[in-house]
Amino acid sequence: MGKEFRGTIADHPDFDAGSDAEALYNAMKGFGSDKEAILDLIASRSNAQRQEIRAAYKSQFGQDLIDDLKYELTGKFERLIVGLMRPPAYHDAKEIKDAIKDSGAGTDEKCLIEILASRTNEQMQNLVAAYKDAYGRDLEEDVIGDTSGHFKKMLVVLLQGTREEDDVVSEDLVEQDAQDLYDAGEAQWGTDEAKFIMLLGNRSVTHLQLVFDEYQKIAEKSIEDSIKSELSGDFETLMLAVVQCIRSKPMFYARRLYKSMKGLGTADNTLIRIMVCRSEIDMLDIRECFRLRYEKSLYNMIQDDTSGDYKRTLLKLCGGDDDIAGEFFPEAAQIAYKMWEISAMTKVQLRGTVRPYQNFDPAGDAQALRKAMKGFGTDEDTIIDIVAHRSNAQRQEIRQTFKSLLGRDLMADLKSELSKNLERLILGLMMTPAEFDAKMMKKAMEGAGTDEHALIEILVTRSNQEIQEMCSAYQDAYKISLEDALASDTSGHFKRILISLAQGAREEDPADMARALEDAQELADACNADSGDMEDKFMSILCTRSFPHLRKVFQEFVRCSNKDIEQIIKKEMSGDVKNAMFAIVRSVKNQPSYFADRLYKAMKGLGTDNRALIRIMVSRSEIDLFNIRKEFKETHDASLHEFIQVETFVALHILFWLSRGEQSV
Repeated sequence: MGKEFRGTIADHPDFDAGSDAEALYNAMKGFGSDKEAILDLIASRSNAQRQEIRAAYKSQFGQDLIDDLKYELTGKFERLIVGLMRPPAYHDAKEIKDAIKDSGAGTDEKCLIEILASRTNEQMQNLVAAYKDAYGRDLEEDVIGDTSGHFKKMLVVLLQGTREEDDVVSEDLVEQDAQDLYDAGEAQWGTDEAKFIMLLGNRSVTHLQLVFDEYQKIAEKSIEDSIKSELSGDFETLMLAVVQCIRSKPMFYARRLYKSMKGLGTADNTLIRIMVCRSEIDMLDIRECFRLRYEKSLYNMIQDDTSGDYKRTLLKLCGGDDDIAGEFFPEAAQIAYKMWEISAMTKVQLRGTVRPYQNFDPAGDAQALRKAMKGFGTDEDTIIDIVAHRSNAQRQEIRQTFKSLLGRDLMADLKSELSKNLERLILGLMMTPAEFDAKMMKKAMEGAGTDEHALIEILVTRSNQEIQEMCSAYQDAYKISLEDALASDTSGHFKRILISLAQGAREEDPADMARALEDAQELADACNADSGDMEDKFMSILCTRSFPHLRKVFQEFVRCSNKDIEQIIKKEMSGDVKNAMFAIVRSVKNQPSYFADRLYKAMKGLGTDNRALIRIMVSRSEIDLFNIRKEFKETHDASLHEFIQVETFVALHILFWLSRGEQSV
């Protein structure tokens, strides 16, 4: 039985190549061209049918259809339509030829990686033959001449198109291959790149999926994380792409599509290439993976990022808007389950960017700070240099020493000498974590409006001990309990969620598999209840169970409901309740990724949410800011410290240091 069709473009019923050829000729005849007729026809025929149309066009009119389309159309729309008219192997060959440097233009390594990491053996062999036919050149020789090192070696291995077929699984080699990969990287000083190339370039997809699972058990980290730490440059990018394609080609392409459209400008060549080459293969699964990962449909992102006939053609290839769809497609449900499984198995080593200063001298620092604030003007650089290079524990010693030696309150002096965001940032760093969190909670609730996002972020991400210390600091500073303050400033289910979290009583046990299955089924059953009962059940589980346990619950929820928990929350809940539940799920899945997203939202668009930016940078600098930086770069293709430089001038020097720390990512 053949594999289910997962494309969006199929053979057109009642197809007549001659009639279509005549319709295209008429659409281009005379002054101007009927672009809508061209796109409607070409985007609703399969590639095999387009080749018949091209042959019929030449027979009937003695002209080459692609040449006529190039003459009549322009820009991105022309590139898209002409791409659709080429046979897949020849389209790949053209993309590879354009990617290889010509006349000093440079090599598009990302294009080479995308194509060569994702094609099947048959597609690779057809590509090599098409390249030879179209350009009279040997593709392997051109790749060798244009690349170098381990990157070149892996590309050459992939070009052979000799990967073991998917039904080849050497069960006796799975554990050995996983151990060999571990020994080649994590277990030794330096990396045996040849072992990575041999295994990842030749073993079957199914076999490698099992190897990756076994590797996770041995290394207690994913193969992706190991590649990031062991390899570098284009070779690292290529090997990550190979692993991503082994895990899920639709998810790989979803990531590539998102990166092609996010931010300023669109990488149209990437967008066109993927929409053309996957429209008859797995576009339905790519769409669902896109929605799963980015919380919006591919259709809507194309709609927002493109225009005109180009947009209309891309939307036809996309085939539909998944924001109005219901359950997952099978591929996406399987991926969601796997994502939660990896999240549950991975042991992440959290790392901050600020460490204790080695030659710490609290008296010297106190004197230097006093000197920086004495007399006319303030030496802000000295203040920044000292405060940003000391751990919080060391800053508390400086505060105490400042008062003992000088009889002055350091916090009061800093407040009088600094202003605006620099003042808020320096004072935040000088507070204890509990004092700072209490202050941030107070600021979120005072004034005309409530900053619900800040309340959610703090209460969702802090440990029981951190919450209890914050509550104590809040009571000391403001003479009211945090619970009472929350109760007076919020309402309904949202208030109940916040108060539940503010108890600092979340379970801390490891996952209980039997109980996780029960919890998952209860959540699945609650999805069919009315909204109030559903929110009650979600709150009773999401606000009380330990994070390791919830990872297993959310994994089994996919099996019980054929939905991902994030999708359900987004679809069935609203307002602050939805935001709170969503934040819990994101934190359970990957807390550094959650903070990376919060930082991006604080800086993107017009204006900067300085309070959120300062809050996260201060509170995470000694906990997991290094991990947050890694997640930020992976998602947004820019390092956090570069983004801060570009997007904000607020207390730039100190934010830059906190984001950069002692190592760059």
